[in-house]
Amino acid sequence: LLDTEQSGAAGMLLAGVEGDKVRLSANAGIAVTVHAMIFNERGEKSGTGHALSRDMATGKSRLTGEFRIGGREDAGEIGGEGAETVQLDTERARETFPADMEALADFVRRIERHMADACEVDFMVGDGDLYLLQSRPARRTIAEGVRIAVEMVRDDLIDEPEAILRIDPMALDELLHPTIEHGDAVEVVGRGMPASPGAATGIVVLNSEEAVRLTGEGRNVILVRNETLPEDVHGMHVAEGVLTIRGGTTSHAAVVARGIGKPCVTGAGALRIDLAAQTLTAGNVVIRAGEAITIDGATGDVIRGAARLRRPTLTGDFATLMEFTDRARRLGVRTNAETPIEARAARAFGAEGIGLCRTEHMFFEGERVDVMRDMILAGDEAGRRSALEKLLPMQRSDFVELFEIMAGLPVTIRLLGPPLHEFLPKGEAEITELAESLGLEAAALRQRIEQLQEFNPMLGHRGCRLAISYPEIAEMQTRAIIEAAIEAGGRKGKDVVPEIMVPLVGLRREFDFVKQRIDKVADEVAAEKGRRVSYHVGAMIELPRAVMRADTIAEVSDFFSFGTNDLTQTVYGISRDDAANFMSTYQRAGIIERDPFQSIDAEGVGEFIAMGVEKARRT
Repeated sequence: LLDTEQSGAAGMLLAGVEGDKVRLSANAGIAVTVHAMIFNERGEKSGTGHALSRDMATGKSRLTGEFRIGGREDAGEIGGEGAETVQLDTERARETFPADMEALADFVRRIERHMADACEVDFMVGDGDLYLLQSRPARRTIAEGVRIAVEMVRDDLIDEPEAILRIDPMALDELLHPTIEHGDAVEVVGRGMPASPGAATGIVVLNSEEAVRLTGEGRNVILVRNETLPEDVHGMHVAEGVLTIRGGTTSHAAVVARGIGKPCVTGAGALRIDLAAQTLTAGNVVIRAGEAITIDGATGDVIRGAARLRRPTLTGDFATLMEFTDRARRLGVRTNAETPIEARAARAFGAEGIGLCRTEHMFFEGERVDVMRDMILAGDEAGRRSALEKLLPMQRSDFVELFEIMAGLPVTIRLLGPPLHEFLPKGEAEITELAESLGLEAAALRQRIEQLQEFNPMLGHRGCRLAISYPEIAEMQTRAIIEAAIEAGGRKGKDVVPEIMVPLVGLRREFDFVKQRIDKVADEVAAEKGRRVSYHVGAMIELPRAVMRADTIAEVSDFFSFGTNDLTQTVYGISRDDAANFMSTYQRAGIIERDPFQSIDAEGVGEFIAMGVEKARRT
């Protein structure tokens, strides 16, 4: 019980006493510390300060902080204007500090040992007597946090697993990407979802072809789209960063940007693109194509103009922390990669193979997309196979390079996944240009594109359904994989064992159908080359029905890969591309704590994964 008459307006009934037990109020949102009055207003032998147990710059155990000397004038606060402030780790402090500096240092060290963390201690001195007021964990940046955690392990204050758990893994990502200089005045004109970390500055470009052209001239660009499609991948690769008006943290733009390490902001719904006028509008602000903007993939901010960026520096402490994680972890970690650049970067960071190679991203660069479109628009199987013959050497060379970079580590290659209409042009100018190159009437091409459009393409003609409708596509990809494994294995003198993944499996018979085609082509290549390679064929589990029938699918599947983006979509019945429109409302209302597309929903999606694993291992 606090005496409300003595404590004035701050007095609150926080606890009652029942017998010898203290009963805390359920809605008590604050804690109160009660201590004797400290008189620290008595001239040069008094003052106030705060002490840190660590040097935040080095992480070393050393008393730092500051002390403000002096009493209080009639109207002035202690430490106010005119008071001298000295740093505790200087000779000046040792000469003028009116209390026992060694005692303060000893107290702070004892508090740090008790907290097992770097601490900040508020203290006062009254007439030369030292009083400690309160302590708390020291505030720190992510870089300082890494530094301190590593030093505290060296000082035997915490162990390696504890050091790992003290670092927020999402914040740790900041150390790997450029960030905006703090303190600079910036004009934030919009805000979206932080989809891929890092900050980037460049001129606004509204289509991928222009992005490629301008970067070829040495310009830095930000690719701005309503939403990205697989055909935008080449533009995303050359851009400094990506900004989309629609989509969430697992939209196409977000997934690809994270995979290639580019900053990305999605779902900036307050912004508007006018392709005809070549402008990006944010309220009353109009930004024209060619003007500079900055995006912050850590906060979701869209900033007018070119902000100053701070480039990442990876210190020895960061590497040491990663060594701690390698010794503690139980999981293997593979990467998502489709290009040699991605694969090499992942190997440099210690990836133990490729867990997902999305082959559709290999078809959107240079002449490949034209050949792919020729295949899609062919009128019969013979025409499709003719086009696929042109794609075969391109796919094979891609896989050879990936296998060589991974040097015997596992590589999981997913067969073609997206609906075919995503490879076709959308604008009238592109349609006319493609029709001329193919010798078709523009009207006929437009009609064919409309036939391939679907009302709900994410649940439509995609995944293994494509391989069943057009088995020649899966056969070409299988041939490219097996031939590449033979070639790469011969060059390296080490066997390559590819893992071929069938996407969007829901029925055992779907998997059987596709696997039979894969095995048939593998046998043909073995006969032609006089050499057989081992390979695995697995199912991507991303539909509830596949989970429920996991035991029967596992009888014929060598491995499972859980596609958590699509599994979350189908378990929740929520489109990941449209969720941004209402997910923030759900979070503010307390309906959900975290966006299920940003983390595994342990209660729902996680239960499905657990069930799938249990049923699969049963058989």
